[in-house]
Amino acid sequence: MGPNSKLKPTKEFRISKRNLPQFELPGSLYFITFSTIDRFTLSDPAKDIVLSSFHFHNGKKYLLHTCIVMDDHVHCILQPMQITNNTQAGTPVPLVRRTQEYYSLAQITHSLKSYSANRIQTMIDLQTRVWQDEIVDRIIRDEKEYRQKMNYILNNAPKIGLVENPEDYKWLFIMKPN
Repeated sequence: MGPNSKLKPTKEFRISKRNLPQFELPGSLYFITFSTIDRFTLSDPAKDIVLSSFHFHNGKKYLLHTCIVMDDHVHCILQPMQITNNTQAGTPVPLVRRTQEYYSLAQITHSLKSYSANRIQTMIDLQTRVWQDEIVDRIIRDEKEYRQKMNYILNNAPKIGLVENPEDYKWLFIMKPN
């Protein structure tokens, strides 16, 4: 994303609003939900595309803790990463360093939604949009809330009868502990 892009990194706490407010605090964990437009149902191959798009930027733009791709929406817990400066050897380093920048939620969700939508549209020759513009996000404030959101994601598929055990759901990713 070039310098003229509207998708800017974040350096400090900020609030933005389209229809829904977004609170961003660099270094935070987020619980994020986004849905298909008009509750469009994702096919199994489309869910594969969405899950692979999450894996593609994991470790580059964010650290993915968990995500689940359902028929018409996605839930995830992720932590935006710092944007690294890839300076060449011999490049002068400024005397005053800027505050470290992190990938913004807008940059992250744009990457996820744009890539997956383009692949899904090509796969099924779809002429309409795939994703709603808005996302619902929440900064995870503590360990209790983290466990609560993690359990919500893990139990999403079993709760509606798609599988008996969360680990049997093909479109669920859980970060392995170190």
